[in-house]
Amino acid sequence: MNVLFPVFLLILLGYIFRRTGVVELGFWAQAERATYYVFFPALLVANLSTASFGEQPALTMAGALITGVVSVTGIALFLQSRLVIPGPAFSSIFQGSIRLNTYVGIAAASAMAGSPGVTLSAVALITLIPLVNFLCVPVVSHYGSAQLSSLKSILATLAKNPLILGSLGGFALNFMHVQLPESIYEVLRLLGRAALPLGLLTVGAGLNFRRIAPQKYRILMASFLKLILLPAVTMLACRLYHVPAPADVIAVLFASLPTAVSSFILARQLGGDEDLMASIITTQTVLAFVTLPLALYLVD
Repeated sequence: MNVLFPVFLLILLGYIFRRTGVVELGFWAQAERATYYVFFPALLVANLSTASFGEQPALTMAGALITGVVSVTGIALFLQSRLVIPGPAFSSIFQGSIRLNTYVGIAAASAMAGSPGVTLSAVALITLIPLVNFLCVPVVSHYGSAQLSSLKSILATLAKNPLILGSLGGFALNFMHVQLPESIYEVLRLLGRAALPLGLLTVGAGLNFRRIAPQKYRILMASFLKLILLPAVTMLACRLYHVPAPADVIAVLFASLPTAVSSFILARQLGGDEDLMASIITTQTVLAFVTLPLALYLVD
């Protein structure tokens, strides 16, 4: 998959820049914040507000994604009941099995399918972000050392998610046939162009091989569930639901992504195993260099 090579190369460059000090350390937190709250939402609004949804198989694609996540959730909980993994460790394994790095997903979808890829990415985001949060927060709270978060707090978090807001804003402008001034669209497009390279660089900057925890089989369990089983189930669901191309490719792409850096934050807040979570994030990002192209090759 030559089209994915620049995606992984930018991740590698982000790691190199962070470790060599080419860019000051304080830059990365601000870059990630700007990417999350400004650049990616601008990209989504600019693309979705002018996209054509007439031929997009949103429902069947969403159904395939939901089938994959719910199936892996059930398998992970079944394994916990049989293996009796310590609660905090299992909470990190669970997050590592279903959370996804949206930065890598949107960048890869754009590289592979251009504007339609970004449009289909929005379908994946609106489907997966609420679902994954509704599953992860209660499970991590239950198995971690923190108290269970309320439904109200989960909904409040989702309501403030800039990727969901950007997607919904773009959809709303499109469906209501609202045309913003061309100068506004141009500003949004320019901001959106910064999202993909900067987002990937921050992914690489967040990798930390020094914190690999000595729990290799747990890291491998999470990686197997996320990078192999979830894409396989999603691919099967796409075929069962007759999801056409390129929606099936984008669905499998998002199912094949390594887990998100935000998993570490949730683990810290809700009493999960932070070191194991950091190890899963780093390991999966590296393994995805191989597993992601392979999954896309099999579905294409």
